[in-house]
Amino acid sequence: MQDPPAPPAARPDGLTEEEAARRLAERGRNEVGQPPGTPLRARVAAQLRDPLILVLLGAVALTLLTGDHGDTAVIALVIVVNTGVGVAQEVRADNAIAALTAMSAPVARVVRGGAEREVPSAEVVPGDVLLLGEGDIVPADARLLRSWVLAVDESALTGEAVPVDKDVRAGEPEAGALRAGTVVVRGRAVATVTATGADSALGRIAALLRPRRGPTPLQRRLAGLGRVLAAVTVALCLLVLLLGLARGQSLETMAVTAISLAVAAVPESLPAVVTLALALGARRMAARNALVRRLPAVETLGSVTVLATDKTGTLTEGRMVVERVWTPRGTVRLTGGGYEPAGELLSDGSGSGSGSGGERAPGPPAPATAQAVRALLTAAALCNDAALHPPHDGEERWSALGDPTEAALLAAAAKAGLDRAEMLREHPRIGEVPFDSLRKHMTTVHREPSGGHLVCLKGAPETVLNGSLLDETPLRLERAHREAAALSAEGYRVLAVASGPLDGEPGRRGPGRWEEAGRGLRLLGLAALSDPPKEAAGATVAACRGAGITPVVITGDHPATARAVAARLGILDRGPGPTGTDGTAPTEPPEVVTGRALAAGQVADPSTVRVFARTDPQQKVDIVQAWRARGAVTAMTGDGVNDGPALRQADIGVAMGRRGTEVARQAADLVLADDELRTVVAAVEEGRRVYDNIRRFLLYGMAGGAAEILVMLIGPFLGLTVPLRAGQILWINLLTHGLTGVAMGAEPVSANAMRRPPHPSGRHVLGDGLWVRILRLAALVTAVCLAAALWARETGRPWQTALFLALLAAQLGIVLGLRERLLTRENPFLPAAVLAAVALGAATVTVPFLEEVLRTEPLGPSALAAVAAVGAAGFAAARFESRFTHGAKGAGGEAAGFPGAGGLPAAGGPPGA
Repeated sequence: MQDPPAPPAARPDGLTEEEAARRLAERGRNEVGQPPGTPLRARVAAQLRDPLILVLLGAVALTLLTGDHGDTAVIALVIVVNTGVGVAQEVRADNAIAALTAMSAPVARVVRGGAEREVPSAEVVPGDVLLLGEGDIVPADARLLRSWVLAVDESALTGEAVPVDKDVRAGEPEAGALRAGTVVVRGRAVATVTATGADSALGRIAALLRPRRGPTPLQRRLAGLGRVLAAVTVALCLLVLLLGLARGQSLETMAVTAISLAVAAVPESLPAVVTLALALGARRMAARNALVRRLPAVETLGSVTVLATDKTGTLTEGRMVVERVWTPRGTVRLTGGGYEPAGELLSDGSGSGSGSGGERAPGPPAPATAQAVRALLTAAALCNDAALHPPHDGEERWSALGDPTEAALLAAAAKAGLDRAEMLREHPRIGEVPFDSLRKHMTTVHREPSGGHLVCLKGAPETVLNGSLLDETPLRLERAHREAAALSAEGYRVLAVASGPLDGEPGRRGPGRWEEAGRGLRLLGLAALSDPPKEAAGATVAACRGAGITPVVITGDHPATARAVAARLGILDRGPGPTGTDGTAPTEPPEVVTGRALAAGQVADPSTVRVFARTDPQQKVDIVQAWRARGAVTAMTGDGVNDGPALRQADIGVAMGRRGTEVARQAADLVLADDELRTVVAAVEEGRRVYDNIRRFLLYGMAGGAAEILVMLIGPFLGLTVPLRAGQILWINLLTHGLTGVAMGAEPVSANAMRRPPHPSGRHVLGDGLWVRILRLAALVTAVCLAAALWARETGRPWQTALFLALLAAQLGIVLGLRERLLTRENPFLPAAVLAAVALGAATVTVPFLEEVLRTEPLGPSALAAVAAVGAAGFAAARFESRFTHGAKGAGGEAAGFPGAGGLPAAGGPPGA
């Protein structure tokens, strides 16, 4: 195939080097401001601002004042470990993102002082003359001076899946405008730079990346818990201190006891449990090609009620594919995806296209239909400037060079068994009229083996299906028009293909006279192309709906295309409805709303819509904020620069790693290294696992802490003057909260985690009856432990030691009883931690050093049996809570979710409608 000729040689001389240097100093470098790196001290400070950490810092101060340096060290260790793990995860994620980052346009070809030269794209200045060719990334906003069959991929900025033709002759400002960050996919151009850096389209979008909103749902819940615990802690300290002083205890003894109870009231290992659970979730996600940039993002996904997703490349392949071919002889469907030349031709199930009856089961097409389809694909492959390349350099898929639409036609021809190289050898090209935005069709002329000449033509149906180009009957043309309209309504991009012999001798034609060759041709048919949904996209959408998550499509693509993809994936489940583009306010929530309708105020509540098309970056932000105003927890996925602001404003932004732009990756909380939406579903499951384990730990830890408090308050009224010493309380908490509590963060995901609605963002972390369950378990543990202590006192045994070990045994029994799957092997750390805690508890009555420090005494067999019975009672009570009270709700205890989550609302209606 001959290379297309270059644009005319005449071109501006461009700026001088001196003028370019002056403008660079005046306007600044052609760079979109990157967010400054977060210093280590800022990361540490952010971790220490956690409300529970602040409570623990207060406990450190109190223990220092009382000289209890051992307790100070234990609490400080929890704070250091929690902060270290959180900071390390953030740094590791940022390093992984940096490894994915690549320069978008490292160099640019410019004309300066009349000579062509390459300069770093960051040094391009307004007024520079750019030389652009196929495959070049436009380094700055520019205005076309001249172009030759130019087509630009603007998907990163607009979401438009199909390349946009650019031609200054079109007379429209948009047709002559080039934007920074877009890619030339066909043709060549000379352009002059109009804006760089922050003034470019890319820079204006980056300016919308305002600082992120407030804390995540988990952080808000734990902040509320921290405030409650702080108030409870202060009240308990004062109460115990006053009661002890009233009984004649010394101020120093009661001050230490009060501080010990304060530590007991605070589940001091909760930050460590949360951080470990999040870190384990982030590690599991990294193994599944998802990079977590901020640890709280893992749990936030578990709270998501709305998943707003881009279409092109996220729900779809991001590659054009010929799916249907209509000919006057019949219609076929083509299988296979991407540019790989693998697939087959199947009957469309109708005799003559989409508009006729005669349904039949899909299978090989009739011979006459297959022959007609092969003729169409032969002409489409000859009238083509693209090329397909097999996988190389570690790539897994075929790639294309040139226009994606033409590449899709080549792949379709290969599926029909056609060899383009052989066709070109038999039918060499001798002339052409390139596609442009005015003619909207391309014509090529080929020499046939017989000595004649063949004309092939393809283009937009509205220009091809007319009497000036085709020699067809009005009836056939009308039928083709109906088929093209029907396919377009289904979201396809439609091309008409024609061919015919060339009249006259080609040698007699002068330059520029090939336009006359495309006359009187025979219509071969229509090719319907689309960017098809990914193979796993349908299952992903179904999984989201099953989990009570509302999927929403927000794209810059055409409304018909967006509707077709959403309908195929089950996001829309109603018939065609109003689009909101006719200037009237819809009387019911429309299926698809355009950005223009949104800007015109034709939609009262954007959160009632499931598909948005032709949206700009600010409108994407407005849609996300509309959902958040209703109390939804939003996740937004995207890959383009135009998605960056919405990614930043959503509760959690999810960017594509391979295909995503740097702006999108920097705005996101989660980066999908494999660009697969199904990874988001896995992340949602991990988030719910984290939240369930946090609630499970709170049930366990706060029930034990409440039991210790009740024992200290009730014991003196039963004759147990000082039920527990300060060191004994701290030892119990160290073994229960420290070892086993942290191990609870690795418990496996609940079996029904993805079959129940998300936990509402406004619900307290101890809501949905968890308070009641905590008090119920605490009351039972208090009763059996005090009973064991009273029995030991009445029988002359060391009752304080018995009470100390009984409280430890009861809590260890609870932690095992709360497991959803008792004998699971997925988390061997928990039973190992329980065994270690039992051993350390036994050491307190067998190791002289510990006996002296903790003031314990050896227990006989009968007393140890009583302690074991208390542990068994704790296990039984927790098992009852887990199996019967908890039931089918899962560890999170959710009975109902975000309004409508229990049964996903119909597409187009508000949640709960």
